Amino acid sequence: MRPTRSSFRVAATVAVSGSLVVGALIGAPAQAAPAASPDAAAALSAALGDRSAGSYIDASGRSVVTVTDAAAASEASKAGAVVRYVTRGAAELNRATADLERSAKIPGTAWWSDPVTNQVVVSVDSTVTGAKLERVKAAAARANGAVRVEAEAGVLSTRISGGQAIYAGGGGRCSLGFNVRSGSTYYFLTAGHCTNISASWYSNSAQTALIGTRTGTSFPGNDYGIVRHSNSANAAGNVYLYNGSYQDITGSGNASVGQSVQRSGSTTGLRGGSVTATNATVNYAEGSVSGLIRTNVCAEPGDSGGSLFSGGTALGMTSGGSGNCRTGGTTFFQPVTEALSRYGVSVF
Repeated sequence: MRPTRSSFRVAATVAVSGSLVVGALIGAPAQAAPAASPDAAAALSAALGDRSAGSYIDASGRSVVTVTDAAAASEASKAGAVVRYVTRGAAELNRATADLERSAKIPGTAWWSDPVTNQVVVSVDSTVTGAKLERVKAAAARANGAVRVEAEAGVLSTRISGGQAIYAGGGGRCSLGFNVRSGSTYYFLTAGHCTNISASWYSNSAQTALIGTRTGTSFPGNDYGIVRHSNSANAAGNVYLYNGSYQDITGSGNASVGQSVQRSGSTTGLRGGSVTATNATVNYAEGSVSGLIRTNVCAEPGDSGGSLFSGGTALGMTSGGSGNCRTGGTTFFQPVTEALSRYGVSVF
């Protein structure tokens, strides 16, 4: 039976005036602009600069662009986005983030911009106490409401452990993310904190069945790595759903806040939830990683590297998080598009 990827699965409260759709004034009927896609909303928010503080998908599935003035609202509306007024633009939130980078880069902390509340959120796990916690609180106080601090259940950590699935030559287990290729050469992507520990990866704990050899790794800073398949027949362009079926992966994309997602990993199988933030920074004990996707999907040790996807679109690989799949947790993912670009490969 031909092996598939599933065989190797490593894993300031803000004053808001409310939601507003800016449309044409009374006059001759006009055709409404088509609804903006999440990617288009994100691009529009970026183009608005300090007149916006991000975009997200609301509960009804509409793309929302935050704006600080009427001119920006008009631009967003013409592009088909729902508009929400906020009091802080990107520059103020970026200044708050820069202060956190300088003064509160402590293992056990993570931060991201929340476009829904128009704040930078700092999470602290159970190891951040005493003087460390006071440093975080001081940074939040300096931000005059632009930063809020919240507790994270458990301890933030990368998700690697001994067990089964894909096995590192030096010991440890992870989950395969996505099979990828460059021309006729096949590889797979997983977490960089996994590929850092070994050049050789096996499909069994006895380490007698070689899957492939590492050709690149990046952690901390990023959290992705790439392994070249020793046999291209081992590579299949799907994700195992842990119910006997598979999800075909036909493309890659960027995650959006509010997007429904699923994660597949070798410890806890298939789990679902939604994206709660993008461009998050996480300060692990091993080092800081930035640009991550934050979700309310659970994960456990051994799920590292596993696939984050939405339908047939690859989104990321499991990096780390806190909590578990019994009581719930938070998981961060390395965006897959960054790794694809870095290594010049594509999903198939």
